[in-house]
Amino acid sequence: MATTKTLREGSTQKRTAILSAARELFLADGFDRTSVDAIAARAAVSKRTVYDYFGDKQTLLKAVVDAVGESLITTIRRTLDDTLTDRTEASGLEDALVSFSMRIATDMLDSAEYATLRRLVRAKYSHLPHRDYNSMADTPDEALAERFAAFASAGLLDVPDPRLAADQFIALTFGVALDRLGSANAAEDARVRPLVVEGVRTFLRAYRTT
Repeated sequence: MATTKTLREGSTQKRTAILSAARELFLADGFDRTSVDAIAARAAVSKRTVYDYFGDKQTLLKAVVDAVGESLITTIRRTLDDTLTDRTEASGLEDALVSFSMRIATDMLDSAEYATLRRLVRAKYSHLPHRDYNSMADTPDEALAERFAAFASAGLLDVPDPRLAADQFIALTFGVALDRLGSANAAEDARVRPLVVEGVRTFLRAYRTT
């Protein structure tokens, strides 16, 4: 059970060192075989400091997963800003959505950070606070939903439920590539882009204003 004690925010440098040490050891040795003593030693802090900052090993694991997830969320928001901001013409929307999907597929889904997140969540599944815990479960979809709502306000899309539209868009594009190919890296697999393009076109057939 995760701790309920009041935790210290403490030094940013020490907190970062603890998270980095825990991430490395959880990935290398596994959650069960990694001791708080080992994490403290690698982070060059006392064992007491680890407990004061994070309470217990399970809470530390959650913090590691959250930190990786936040890094990926930053990538998603940057990609949204680069590809889907200030769109006012329907004529360029298909190309913009394809560009967004391809950037996510290569910059995020094929990144070391994403691979780390998947390994941590999969391998430490039973140790996270909830069986379905995923620090990125809602934020990317909601960020995309916000952009679709803006497109609706501009008259480019007809999306009564932007969050549902975001879920469907993800499923139709890089979600299909991951499910079918096990990867969404277009640089290594030429089959990815056609799947993404067809997914975008299917999405637009459903949601483009007439």
